[in-house]
Amino acid sequence: MTPGRFITLEGGEGVGKSTQAARLADAIRACGHDVVVTREPGGTPGAEAIRSLLMTGEANRWESVTEALLFAAARSEHVGWIIRPALKAGQWVVCDRFVDSTRAYQGALGVPDADIMQLHRIACDGLLPVRTLLLKLPRDEGNNRATLRDGIDSDRFAARATTLSRLVELRFEALANEESARIRPIDATGSPETVTNRLLTALEDLL
Repeated sequence: MTPGRFITLEGGEGVGKSTQAARLADAIRACGHDVVVTREPGGTPGAEAIRSLLMTGEANRWESVTEALLFAAARSEHVGWIIRPALKAGQWVVCDRFVDSTRAYQGALGVPDADIMQLHRIACDGLLPVRTLLLKLPRDEGNNRATLRDGIDSDRFAARATTLSRLVELRFEALANEESARIRPIDATGSPETVTNRLLTALEDLL
């Protein structure tokens, strides 16, 4: 059986992760692979219930450590019920966000990276993607896209994007520098087709 591949898309608000996850999955299918598309937090009924807790309410609803714990709990369900079974079956998994988002967002709020990764080892046995595609846009453009997308219905994270976006961007950049073999920065400017082609180029060695 051909081994499954675990691919994640990361980045700040409004960079096009959801759009590109769907487009990338179609392109990978065109190469002859079976693909599961999923997202975090979410993917299972239990994880979606935790997502509702995380994404709704006031921006300061949870302490940053509490957020990290909730994300780890949702991720444990997601990995156990969706991601690992798909990989074991030889499928590719394309996931909109994973642990690197926790490292960037909760890391920007002061949770040490070592603590987040320790939670990840407990919750998910340390599973990491074989390739993480970090979509990058100028901050103002990403925030404007998120505002146009969400209107008045922004979630807790989008609501605090203007204050957190620079810190989150710096955390993602640091992770990409530290783990350059796995995390590949991708220019997210231009048409959706152009961005998808850049993603595929970053996956050529796996396809």
